[in-house]
Amino acid sequence: MKYIRALLSLLVAGGLTYIFSRPLGPAPALGPFFSPFTGFWQNAESPDKQPPADIKLQGLKGEVTVKYDDNGVPHIFADNDEDLYFAQGFIIARDRLWQMDFYSRVAAGRLSEVMGPLALDFDRYNRRLQLPEGAEKLAQSFTQDPTSKLIVDAYSAGVNAYIQQVSYKDLAIEYKILGYTPEAWSPLKTALVEMVMRKDMNARSDDYRMANALAKFGKETMNDLFPDYPVEESPIVPSGTKWDFTPLAVPKVPELMKASIAANLDLEAENPGIGSNNWAVHGSRTASGLPLLANDPHLGLSLPSIWYQMQLVSPTVNVYGVCVPGWPGIGIGFNKDIAWGMTNVGSDVFDLFQIQFKDNTFKEYKYGNDWRPVTSRVNEFKVKGSPEIIRDTVLYTHHGPILYSQGQKPFFSDLPVGHALTWVGPVAAGNSVKALYLINHGKNYDDYRQILPYLAAPGFNVVFASNQNDVAITSAGYFPLKWKEQGKYSLDGANPEHEWKAWIPVEQTPYVKNPARGFVSSANQFPTDPSYPYYLGWKFAPAERGIRINERLGNMTKATPDSLRLLQNDNFNVEARRILPELLKYLEKDPNAKALPAYGVLAKWNLRNDPNEIAPTIFERFVRELRLAIWEDEFPTQDEKAPMSQPTRDRTWAMLQKQPNAKWFDNVKTTDKIETAADIITTTFKATIDSLTVKYGPYNPQTWVWGTAKGTDIKHLVPLFKSFSRMDVINGGGAGIVNATTEAGHGPSWRMVVQLDKTWPKAYGLYPGGQSGNPGSPHYDNMVDKWAKGELNELVFLKSKDEQHPRIKSTVKLQR
Repeated sequence: MKYIRALLSLLVAGGLTYIFSRPLGPAPALGPFFSPFTGFWQNAESPDKQPPADIKLQGLKGEVTVKYDDNGVPHIFADNDEDLYFAQGFIIARDRLWQMDFYSRVAAGRLSEVMGPLALDFDRYNRRLQLPEGAEKLAQSFTQDPTSKLIVDAYSAGVNAYIQQVSYKDLAIEYKILGYTPEAWSPLKTALVEMVMRKDMNARSDDYRMANALAKFGKETMNDLFPDYPVEESPIVPSGTKWDFTPLAVPKVPELMKASIAANLDLEAENPGIGSNNWAVHGSRTASGLPLLANDPHLGLSLPSIWYQMQLVSPTVNVYGVCVPGWPGIGIGFNKDIAWGMTNVGSDVFDLFQIQFKDNTFKEYKYGNDWRPVTSRVNEFKVKGSPEIIRDTVLYTHHGPILYSQGQKPFFSDLPVGHALTWVGPVAAGNSVKALYLINHGKNYDDYRQILPYLAAPGFNVVFASNQNDVAITSAGYFPLKWKEQGKYSLDGANPEHEWKAWIPVEQTPYVKNPARGFVSSANQFPTDPSYPYYLGWKFAPAERGIRINERLGNMTKATPDSLRLLQNDNFNVEARRILPELLKYLEKDPNAKALPAYGVLAKWNLRNDPNEIAPTIFERFVRELRLAIWEDEFPTQDEKAPMSQPTRDRTWAMLQKQPNAKWFDNVKTTDKIETAADIITTTFKATIDSLTVKYGPYNPQTWVWGTAKGTDIKHLVPLFKSFSRMDVINGGGAGIVNATTEAGHGPSWRMVVQLDKTWPKAYGLYPGGQSGNPGSPHYDNMVDKWAKGELNELVFLKSKDEQHPRIKSTVKLQR
């Protein structure tokens, strides 16, 4: 009997070993995952953990010294550029390999290989956006330039050196949870990482919703409610600046195609969280007499953070700043002589073309007086947990892919059907690696201007300052040469006059150097006033942030780094200054509204979205609901057959201030009454208070306070991994505020302030995360709390590897 029990025990043990050593569907193999020697337990790091003093690496030419400061920032010293970028790849892979892998899989449309069926439609969508094709074109541009080729090859070799030596126990926990291992890095994967950025910054449009509105209301109404330039604006290039170039001839405006109301389309709406601020103050307005520069790019906040801090030093360069994991060089930063930063231009570079097919076979489409053949491409997907290869056929025209054809289910319920897409992402090659190399090595304004031909997409407002006392800003990138309003509505794919034919010359994109006002700045608003000879788009970010920044910079004298830090954290609400007095005039005439505690709070408000204020909780909800109450009846955003855009808040508030009797205040759904502006305002205010009461309970200063009500979520890149996220981070600001933090998890992803100097600059910065991508590391999210308070770290910018600095905590030698 005892032999039978022993045999059964062996069989059970063997069976469990077999089961636990293999993935269970989309779940990882449980044996390795829970192993105390190699599993997730090994990802916990002690605060006292030190890196090894020496690491042997095949592929290095010489020795590289890496000094880590107390914030986990590596300062890399190499004897040549090839070793420098090799080391950059190796070092960042040690901290963020899984994140790099994740980005490249997103752009390649390969997430479902490791995450299973839940990512399949997302993969399909990214393939249809041609992210892989764009990456291939970009990777080719890297190899055609010797400098860029050296960088991406060396960087890839460094990443691969880490992959080759990492053991399972040291893999990121995400690999263990998802049950896969990293694959080799390549220049193509670097290009894929850039395509993620291009998509986030440029791949959105409201063309078709605008076309639906045009079809219903006609051009005269659209011109009135959707003007091509806002009522209130403070453009990036100061109004009245003279253009010192002879512009190209702009194509004539063809007859607009009437929008089809039969089709079903609504692209991702413009994301109000994708914004940024940057500015540079001339030495004539600073305490030191030399420029100051600040930048805080607003992106989706995540853990691990999108940014990683580094100092890169070789005989040709000494530069500090942040980079995107997977993308070599420094993206935003400074060196001894210059500093630079970037914001998204946000011009219209994403157009939809309505296609006329000859018949239901979809084999030919009309173009001019001819019928052209439709081509097709079959995308194949490997899906984790499924033995089958999933195939997805995409139709192509010369305009680009048909995003979704008849009978196909869009990724979003109202994505386009029967429309081809042309957007800048896969069309413009450029060479971002060369651009970063040039700006990292730059010494003056002329060097700064040399990067312009290489910046393709996204278009960046590149701010610049030098210790020669120059400040400048350029809206750099590839912008199609368009006729006025080309792409404001969906375009006619059969009309040759509707397609892109040329680019605005790079030397003629908007720019200004050392303007008389003593500073340059951008906040994603209109780059210029209407005198600029080219059409860049009809809608940019709302003007409030730009107005506030320019007001404060205009009053700033003897500015210091702290002056700029305080401006980055400015919570003043320009929208409230503009419209709240008007709203209160209506509310005070209504005894019921005036009797509410919320009215008194708004009436006494200091107009600041500080975390301890209550009024922002009321105001932000009130104006959002008010805009919907005014427009949703005529311009429905959620209509399944014909969703529409709504007039901007700039146009809405101008109407409230100057046209209080406009017909648009009437709710067309209430046929027994004609509402006025007063009716809409008072009823919406009461509804707002009711909604807030349901959400936060009866009015209570503790539960209605803005910092708690807003709360900023910083989620892990895989939202399902909630325990790796930081939720409800309390801070001030808001979407239209200079301190542009939102509850949806958008905001300043890196705050940097640089004080230029003739000898050696000082700089300050941090981002809402940490250097390590490991949730078990003390450097995973250690900067989040300081970020929420608006504080900055002084950055350790070493002059040489021999410099003794009290904040350097460890040194690693990389050797052959």
